[in-house]
Amino acid sequence: MPLGRTGGWWPCCTPGRMEPMDSPAPTSIVSPIPLPGRGARGHWVPGLVFCAVGMGVATAVASVLPMVSVLLVAIVLGAVVANTMVVPSVLAAGVGLAARPVLRAGIVLLGLQVGLQEILGLGAPVVLTVVATVGIGILATLWAGKRLGVPPAQRLLIACGFSICGAAAVAAVEGVTDAEEEDVAVAVGLVVVFGTLMIPAVPVLSGLLGLGADQAGLWAGAATHEVAQVVAIGGTLGPGALAAAVVVKLARVLMLAPVMAVLAWQVRRAAGAAERPAGALPPLVPLFVVGFVAMMLVASTGLVPAAVLEGAKTLESMCLATAMFALGLGVRVRSLLTVGARPVVLGAVSTVIVASTALTGVLLAS
Repeated sequence: MPLGRTGGWWPCCTPGRMEPMDSPAPTSIVSPIPLPGRGARGHWVPGLVFCAVGMGVATAVASVLPMVSVLLVAIVLGAVVANTMVVPSVLAAGVGLAARPVLRAGIVLLGLQVGLQEILGLGAPVVLTVVATVGIGILATLWAGKRLGVPPAQRLLIACGFSICGAAAVAAVEGVTDAEEEDVAVAVGLVVVFGTLMIPAVPVLSGLLGLGADQAGLWAGAATHEVAQVVAIGGTLGPGALAAAVVVKLARVLMLAPVMAVLAWQVRRAAGAAERPAGALPPLVPLFVVGFVAMMLVASTGLVPAAVLEGAKTLESMCLATAMFALGLGVRVRSLLTVGARPVVLGAVSTVIVASTALTGVLLAS
């Protein structure tokens, strides 16, 4: 029995709604993951342990391939498992737990990596550059995606992943909007592909443009998708550039909170317009966003020991990788093969938009 079909019911995409097995088959080839309390039956421990093992394998692979994000490895590994073997339905409850609550716990812990003092120390021009890069990046990518005919959910995942903080932003959007798992996989894959291309491109282009080391570092942090990719670029530019790049990147991570709050409000408004029951509406500000901001404020006090911050960073990576493996278990290769070239083109367009906006801001701020 495939994952997601338990007890004769198939959860549909709408929260709180169930469809009987004799209903018309859904068009998606993705095997839905039942969430705890939404039709999942059985104990959650086996599935959660299974996802934790997947996370461990992904971490080991990423440790020997430092240029590849562990989140990408985890979601690809989950997809490989789902498409090469039968996943027992007894794992469904734990996989559902990993796909949502564990994911949100990882995003909350991500807040401990962002300190307000460091962000404010960048100065108003650089902070405005970060805000403009995220805002313009999201809006322009959504506009371009619509013109390219990319489905709304997929273009939103790509827009936020490319404009904010890579795979973590993609996962956060999935948690707010209930996007399909194959859309998440495509968005994460594109984030890693185009972000990896930025690793050699930013140093080369910085040299051609005559940027100083600090300017190149600021540009790398403002334009590159994943934190790991930013670190890779900063390492080639020098220690000073690396520090500047990481701080600017963390400022972009901070933008995750307001963007997710706005998305949740939009989803709530759309749900209200559809006259859904009040109890079915999503919260105006998701609890994990509140937790993210709270952890950021805690980190800003300077009272958290360095060892605790390092441990939280490790735990955050484990939570996000566990969640990505769980999401990967819902991906079917046949559905990915139907994606076509349009999302790839949108990824290229979004990369150019974000990089150009960031470069303009850095030049004006310098």
